Amino acid sequence: MSKRIRTGFIGCGGNASSHIGRVLQIPEAEIVALCDPSKDSLARAKERNPGAQDVPEFTDYQKMLAEVELDAVQISTPHTLHFEQIMICLDKGLHVLTEKPMVCTVEHAHQVIAKARQVDRTLMIAYQRHLQPAYRFVRDKVKSGEMGDIQFVSALQDQRWYSGTKGLWRQQLALSGGGQLNDSGSHLLDIVLWMTGLGVTEVQAFLENFESEVDINSALTLKFSNGALGNLSIVGNSPVGGVWEDITIWGTKAVVYIRNGKITYKAADMDDVVEPEGLPEASTPDRNFYDAILGRDEVQVPPECGLRVIELTEAAWESARTGKPSRVHST
Repeated sequence: MSKRIRTGFIGCGGNASSHIGRVLQIPEAEIVALCDPSKDSLARAKERNPGAQDVPEFTDYQKMLAEVELDAVQISTPHTLHFEQIMICLDKGLHVLTEKPMVCTVEHAHQVIAKARQVDRTLMIAYQRHLQPAYRFVRDKVKSGEMGDIQFVSALQDQRWYSGTKGLWRQQLALSGGGQLNDSGSHLLDIVLWMTGLGVTEVQAFLENFESEVDINSALTLKFSNGALGNLSIVGNSPVGGVWEDITIWGTKAVVYIRNGKITYKAADMDDVVEPEGLPEASTPDRNFYDAILGRDEVQVPPECGLRVIELTEAAWESARTGKPSRVHST
């Protein structure tokens, strides 16, 4: 590897522009290639990030891989493209940071995990909440046992996703792999599983597609591996803009309420609800990705997190299809 980690971007849309901006601020990293089939997306990415103005452009990522010396890639493309792109990049010995969802089937998740181990390269998912103080605080409280045994979880995501993605690839099943549950909803599934440290054994799901070929509203009832119960609500047809999220976790000794990222915490022996102080430090998936490559930190969002999310998502789709509860086959 060169002195700086030479990075190429596969996909340069709006999400990738933010990643590009963060990577430009990381001294150990160097952006050496940008790839997107849309010349307009490439132009917008450079306009938003003048520091990348002179970076070579490609419209075919395999041509980029063949012609540019790389150490790592970041992938921000339609969901169903991730699997092939991850596998090819790993096979070329590159470290990979991919946007969510990691892949769109359980089988593909197992394959990319096995490939990353085989080639001994970092594979990470850009679930940014693993690096955000509020969610790390909750995970620490659960892991320490301070909350007691987790007994119930309720989580809600409210977004005007249906109207906001009409006519775009996110509502094209062949590119998205699924609707909001597989898109922004995957953040909610991931963070609940990660904070609680629990698996899900069974799910009963109901989905509403409206006029779309992908799911818009989702109602999931869960049974966790420790016997706890839970509800996950994905509302993709909200009449209002923005995103609203509520997550509540009830333990036997304490309860934590997360409202749009703001935490209130109450233990059984406390008179008042407390807004916690001294939260863990914040970071980003981009910073953690390069620190992990350099051996300075552990990967905070390993590919196993993506496996857990797609295991639950696939089971929910199956339950909605059959009208019956579906087992979640975690490995």
